[in-house]
Amino acid sequence: MSAPIDPTATSAWSELTAHKDGFAPDLREWFESDPQRVERFSFGLADLHVDLSKNLVTDEILASLVSLAEQTGVAERYAAMLAGEHINTTEDRAVLHTALRRPAGATPALVVDGQNIDDDVQEVLGRIDAFAEGVRSGEWRGVTGKKVTHVVNIGIGGSDLGPVMIYEALKPYADAGIEARFVSNIDPTDMAQKTADLDPETTLFIVASKTFTTLETLTNARLARDWLWAELSKRGAINDDEASRTNAVAHHFIAVSTALDKVEAFGIDPKNAFGFWDWVGGRYSVDSAIGTSLAIALGPDVFRELLAGFHAVDEHVRTQPLAENVPVLMGLLNVWYSTFLGAQSHAVLPYAQQLHRFAAYLQQLTMESNGKSVRWDGTPVTTDTGEVFWGEPGTNGQHAFYQLIHQGTRLIPADFIAFANPAYPLADGGRDVHALFLANFLAQTKALAFGKTAEEVEAEGTTGALVAARTFAGNRPTTSIFAPALTPNVLGQLIALYEHITFTQGVIWGINSFDQWGVELGKQLAQQIAPAIEGDAEATATQDASTRALLAYYHSHRAS
Repeated sequence: MSAPIDPTATSAWSELTAHKDGFAPDLREWFESDPQRVERFSFGLADLHVDLSKNLVTDEILASLVSLAEQTGVAERYAAMLAGEHINTTEDRAVLHTALRRPAGATPALVVDGQNIDDDVQEVLGRIDAFAEGVRSGEWRGVTGKKVTHVVNIGIGGSDLGPVMIYEALKPYADAGIEARFVSNIDPTDMAQKTADLDPETTLFIVASKTFTTLETLTNARLARDWLWAELSKRGAINDDEASRTNAVAHHFIAVSTALDKVEAFGIDPKNAFGFWDWVGGRYSVDSAIGTSLAIALGPDVFRELLAGFHAVDEHVRTQPLAENVPVLMGLLNVWYSTFLGAQSHAVLPYAQQLHRFAAYLQQLTMESNGKSVRWDGTPVTTDTGEVFWGEPGTNGQHAFYQLIHQGTRLIPADFIAFANPAYPLADGGRDVHALFLANFLAQTKALAFGKTAEEVEAEGTTGALVAARTFAGNRPTTSIFAPALTPNVLGQLIALYEHITFTQGVIWGINSFDQWGVELGKQLAQQIAPAIEGDAEATATQDASTRALLAYYHSHRAS
């Protein structure tokens, strides 16, 4: 793999630096003097309507940003990813999450390192479909013969954030009377609360861990197994012997893993394990077997529609020129704000309660991918990288943190997401509540863009010091993303959109967006500190002074 191109050495970078110097955006004037601005800065992406017109860019700035993408090889690196080149340099792996959503029979077949990737993916998808249908129909039953009513997914990181976000978003499609729950935190509260009201005879656990060694996941899996045995024994549903316990696990546990020996040692029949591959990063894995809980609760057809939405965006990125390529343009805008204009965070504000976990999902996708200070060849980065992604749905955020976005001193670009048709159309005294909701969506982007002048405030009768307090500077950048409805296909499009935004930024900065070594050090130290927590004096003595003091506090306050 060739060394990354230093973006600061390109002519486009020089152009953008010149644009930044003395930059004084004026969205009011730009809109008044340019009646075609909205049309020129609006784009279609599958079912998504994306309006970039309220961003702090001119045609010249956007052209320079596109040149930056050209000069840093964004299109070429995307093609390399699709072809299966090992662009994950630190782990010497291909990056092929896009292969997970290629339709059956796609041509030409994708063969990487001598392996037919399409065949592998479709084989696993077929097994997931069949298993999900078996659970939904009642063919698969618990140890006492009862139909499954609850599925509990045990995973963490990418094995949790994607499935729980999608399940919450697509709950209206759950039609088989099966509820999904998700356990991720090693805090025992998570497992205790998620199982507190479950019937062990109708609960199916999915243990999602590629290597079947993830500390949090395996700890929670053992807690779930202990809970199952204890509750079934309490009811007299199983005998208190090894054979009965093994049979119970076989009926109530499946795995998403490729470590079949460890799966079998846990007690799960390997034929009930669904694998994925090392070329699927955790935060890019929800469209792999990690989505098994979704296929069960929402149905295989819904899961396939989700994959189709992902693929539609993949094809857009592959086929569209950079100047019309929506994820690339949005990624370039993020580079403009974060690297040139000094923005340190980015808000994602869905006007849809169903997307209440979307920002949390994007936090891992974006910050684990691009929170890097070295480039993919191991050399230091030449620019600032990464942004803090955050947000909340709906009008909730308006009554919490929008004050900072509107009148604070920090530049915070924001993406607003909305849908023309609600999942639950309700009326209040004859008024369409969803229409009222969307009025807020439209009002916020208008207010952020155009603000309110002191003259306008005074014209309303305000005087004195209150004028300044009620003045809004405007020129706060937003992107508006609209779709007809939050369908499985549209949700797949939204997720893939942000995947490719993240990819674009990573290429510009020259970093490997597909490893996460920063996650590993804390895990290693936790293993070393665990004996000290448990009272090992020798392990305690090896710790730093602060850690020893905190251990002493823990031991003096922990109830015996």
